[in-house]
Amino acid sequence: MAASSNSSLSGSSVSSDPEDYQPPIWKSYLYQLQQEASRPKRITCPQEMESRPKYYGREFHGLISRERADELLAGTEGAYLIRESQRQPGTYTLALRFGGQTLNYRLFYDGKHFVGEKRFESVHDLVTDGLITLYIETKAAEYIAKMTTNPIYQHLGYTSLLRDKITHRLNRTRSEPKKVTFQQNDKITPSPLSRRTTLKDGPEKHCSYEKIHNFKVHTFRGPHWCEYCANFMWGLIAQGVRCSDCGLNVHKQCSKLVPSDCQPDLRRIKKVFSCDLTTLVKAHNTQRPMVLDMCIKEIEHRGLKSEGLYRVSGFTDHIEDVRLAFDRDGEKADISANTYSDINIIAGALKLYLRDLPIPVITYDVYSKFIQAAKITDPDSRLEAVHDGLLQLPPAHYEALRYLMTHLKRVTMYEKDNYMNSENLGIVFGPTLMRPPDQNTLATLNDMRYQKLIVQLLIEHEDILF
Repeated sequence: MAASSNSSLSGSSVSSDPEDYQPPIWKSYLYQLQQEASRPKRITCPQEMESRPKYYGREFHGLISRERADELLAGTEGAYLIRESQRQPGTYTLALRFGGQTLNYRLFYDGKHFVGEKRFESVHDLVTDGLITLYIETKAAEYIAKMTTNPIYQHLGYTSLLRDKITHRLNRTRSEPKKVTFQQNDKITPSPLSRRTTLKDGPEKHCSYEKIHNFKVHTFRGPHWCEYCANFMWGLIAQGVRCSDCGLNVHKQCSKLVPSDCQPDLRRIKKVFSCDLTTLVKAHNTQRPMVLDMCIKEIEHRGLKSEGLYRVSGFTDHIEDVRLAFDRDGEKADISANTYSDINIIAGALKLYLRDLPIPVITYDVYSKFIQAAKITDPDSRLEAVHDGLLQLPPAHYEALRYLMTHLKRVTMYEKDNYMNSENLGIVFGPTLMRPPDQNTLATLNDMRYQKLIVQLLIEHEDILF
């Protein structure tokens, strides 16, 4: 194990495959400490204990005192046993020898063994991990506290090579959209407003939306090093966290310092529907979700005059077929008239996509701001409040909403044919684009008229709000 990993400690080659990419040097100190940590030594009970729970082995010594456990473990670093507590019969204690003293931990079992957050298949694995953690955190406490001060993550070329698949980074140009004030005479006065990205309807494909990493606790098989600080991720299980969208591996403490620059890997994005909006557009490097672009294009090509557009439901099984086509084929999904002659199927699929977003287009964070804006009686102040809410949306959500509202505005231009005005569309899209964070049924019912009003305002004033 040690020999096979030493080569990675000083590797400096850059492979054309990002999965094989190694930064100039991995820091080996914590790895060496893990190798030095004591190995667990089970102290078995010489007699069979009738009271022994079925999930413990011969390391169970029954109802013995702390002093007796200390005697049994004395002089053997890494030795351990399990005893039943004399103070609280029916509860169990792990006694572990470390640093010349006996440490006692309350031991639990719920299908797996644990004394803290980590769950283990066996007590032996728990003790192994515990001895590693105790040794490293004792020997290297100061080193661990300082290990994030000089991260390799910010080294020139490292982030771009690893995160963008050995390709160019996305352009990160920033500019400012218009900030408008609404006056009684309906004139619009532009003023500057800082915003993270330019959102405009155009052909460009490279988008600079920021995305936070989706870190989840992960167990690494074999030696792994943190891709933020370059230090070894110690322990037997749950040694760190991995971004489920891009695969970045870091210490849990380092994850708090990683920039919001996740570039999702298409191989990790399993579907299109029910995928986070920002994750999807970053993974495909598009301005907007493909479902939005393709469905709107198809509807505007052959459905703007369709009576009850977006109000009339398409056949549910066919809508489900469209969903499966996008999940399977992505932008190659066939939603043409040859495959789905009823435009209501395409409109239904678009609504289903928006409804299934884990975070709605109008996000939970700003939901209450829009509801409060809808309650303002003065029309100009209300539009100001709505516009302020729009500027607080994540860029990908802002762009998706802008594009959708531009489309719905075009739908209302054919009201004589499709009988869909901004109020009708507000009724349809209000609950689809806005959902209260707590998912409270009563709150949802009470807010429905405000949801409708917000979407109605966004459609009617699309040209000045975005």
